Amino acid sequence: MARHLITSAIPYINGIKHLGNLVGSQLPADLYARYNRARGHEVLFLCATDEHGTPAELAAAKAGKPVAEYCAEMHAIQSELAKGFRLSFDHFGRSSSPQNHALTQHFAGKLAEAGLIREVSEKQVYSNADGRFLPDRYIEGTCPNCGYDKARGDQCENCTIQLEPTDLIDPRSAISGSTDLEVRETKHLYLRQSALKDDLDAWIDSKTDWPVLTTSIAKKWLHDGDGLKDRGITRDLDWGIPVKRGDDDWPGMEEKVFYVWFDAPIEYIACASEWAEATGGDWERWWRTDKGADDVRYTQFMGKDNVPFHTLSFPATILGSGEPWKMVDHLKSFNYLNYDGGQFSTSQGRGIFMDQALEILPADYWRWWLLSHAPENSDSEFTWENFQVSVNKDLADVLGNFVSRITKFCRSKFSEAVPEDGTYGPDEAALIDALTTRIRAYEAHMDAMEIRKSATELRAIWVAGNEYLQNTAPWTTYKSYPAKAAAQVRLGLNLIRLYAVLSAPFIPDASARMLTAMNASDATWPDDVPAALSALPGGHGFAVPDVLFAKITDEAQEDWQARFSGIRG
Repeated sequence: MARHLITSAIPYINGIKHLGNLVGSQLPADLYARYNRARGHEVLFLCATDEHGTPAELAAAKAGKPVAEYCAEMHAIQSELAKGFRLSFDHFGRSSSPQNHALTQHFAGKLAEAGLIREVSEKQVYSNADGRFLPDRYIEGTCPNCGYDKARGDQCENCTIQLEPTDLIDPRSAISGSTDLEVRETKHLYLRQSALKDDLDAWIDSKTDWPVLTTSIAKKWLHDGDGLKDRGITRDLDWGIPVKRGDDDWPGMEEKVFYVWFDAPIEYIACASEWAEATGGDWERWWRTDKGADDVRYTQFMGKDNVPFHTLSFPATILGSGEPWKMVDHLKSFNYLNYDGGQFSTSQGRGIFMDQALEILPADYWRWWLLSHAPENSDSEFTWENFQVSVNKDLADVLGNFVSRITKFCRSKFSEAVPEDGTYGPDEAALIDALTTRIRAYEAHMDAMEIRKSATELRAIWVAGNEYLQNTAPWTTYKSYPAKAAAQVRLGLNLIRLYAVLSAPFIPDASARMLTAMNASDATWPDDVPAALSALPGGHGFAVPDVLFAKITDEAQEDWQARFSGIRG
């Protein structure tokens, strides 16, 4: 038994996430966690909401609520949606937790002791109307590159160019709309990432099994232009973790908080501490190599936009602390899922969002399509036509049809119990051999976190059962050789239980329904395929389940495409 620490990139608090966010981190992380639990491994699967920074304050202000109240409400909503999609987190924490406050201040103190934090005087925009400095996202204006009039002080969402607040034409406060702005001097703390460049380079070079997407992004930030730059870790904000050096105050930083990029990744560790407090578990055996974490396999899942922070900035924090923290072993990154000819956008409400998806169809429909179309090697695109075809052909025609055909035929000819007569012959032996090969390939793809290949192999396993039924035709065999037909049906019913176990990481609800219908409490992974296909003996009772997956009609598909044409109301 191995020990797997699994974290998903933590979703930002400012609103409900879209399907692109889901497939880029949380959903594949859940797939991997469920699979490893099914294989008998010990798993700690953690996620949280990312609650600090300017977007949280702006979203709260827009909602007319205090930021702490807004974050608490949104955490509850995101937690419920995670449950709706059957995300099996061991703990879903909050970056505003007391544990993250303490741990972030602890790391800052250790980095300061190591000489890796410097104080920098810099010029920032100050709003006289608001009586405060405006961090980049609190400033809006016209993009000097494309003319978009709602560009933010850090980036133009229209043309994606990186900006400084002072680059904007006709800048204004995103809080009050005031143009009464001036540039003033302020002091901030910077993490000396550049001093750790060689250590980070060597560490990344040691990760030979990382996806090309991950290492190429990390290397680009390390070596392009002037190379890895020092980065500010404080902001002039009210909402956030107060700047302290461990338990001690930091002179000159009394009115500042840590920048969200600094404290958010530390929440991965703090989340384990939250989990331990809630469950009585031992979080240090997962995170401290001096407390037993040496044998932990740590895997992170995230979209490609999060890679620089997780391959450089967070590792710089951990390495710079000089303490024995567990560092990531494998970082699985994803490209973008686009939406029906455009891009998903939380800020502009473009695309299908998690709450809307669950109002339309159960979680398994979405889980299957998203995972089987995961944007691993390139961007992929959600279209309603493709979604309809995939659901109808894969889930309804292949898996659902198999379950329906064999259970209904058995009920009509043998009763709702596994037939006892007959023995397996050459056809059954050939199927078992073929399934053994495919299941071992499925396991290899899952172990390697090859999501789409895993889905393709799982579908092929389902197809094998349908082809077996088509070739052996027990409904025809029954007329002349009822005992032989009984053996064929017995194998088919055992295949339902096998499919339930293998499919659970992808479609957990349908898996549970199949197991319930088969009256099967044993969900042991099929290390021994022949034994797994004899798990339900003759005489074992079962029930014919309701339709496993309903087909999506053309009318429904056209209706959804019109209703979700791109802008969330």
